[in-house]
Amino acid sequence: MKLLIIIPAYNEALNIERVVDSLVKNYSQYDYIVINDGSRDNTATICKERGYNLVDLPVNCGLSGAVCAGMRYAIAKGYDAVIQFDGDGQHRPEYIEPMMDILTKQQADIVIGSRFLHERRPWTLRMLGSRMISGIIQITTGVRIMDPTSGMRMYGKKMLHEFAYDMNYGPEPDTISYLLHRGIKIKEVQVTMDERIAGESYLNFVRSIKYMLLQCFSILFIQSFRRKE
Repeated sequence: MKLLIIIPAYNEALNIERVVDSLVKNYSQYDYIVINDGSRDNTATICKERGYNLVDLPVNCGLSGAVCAGMRYAIAKGYDAVIQFDGDGQHRPEYIEPMMDILTKQQADIVIGSRFLHERRPWTLRMLGSRMISGIIQITTGVRIMDPTSGMRMYGKKMLHEFAYDMNYGPEPDTISYLLHRGIKIKEVQVTMDERIAGESYLNFVRSIKYMLLQCFSILFIQSFRRKE
């Protein structure tokens, strides 16, 4: 299976070298592409100077737009699957192969790198929101997804075109809910993620609360009524 690692990066100048250099040095069997999402820092400059594989978006399109650009690149280059891999250094590449095994052997459409498949969530406000989303997805779909907010996701070929060309497919928990309603096969693999060691996450405290509430509202009142094509 021909796999592409998509690395969305927005203002990740302090992290991008560490992330890409690790992949190139230790996991050269995988192809990668950095999607610079209109960064205001020198993320793009670093990638160009280091000769990284790069798609440089001229404006900030958000995570959905960056992933969409990566998906279109993957289709154009003939890849069979992609994995969304954060540019902040939290995702560990040693879990790519186990996720590929699940994707192929269990014929999954999406594989989520789950922090909580076999481990308990810590009792923090952010994890409480994650528990709420997980519970609402189970109530509305009958399927338990232990880590719906994980950004480490692998998509099979069946999903590439949908995420690349349908603007209603964001890489978010409400899309997972919608796809479960459609009967899409989604699996999880236990992973460990590292803490961000440099830079700042877009999701600060206030934005995290808004994000969780919007996701819960979308799952409860929107996704169940979308057309199941």
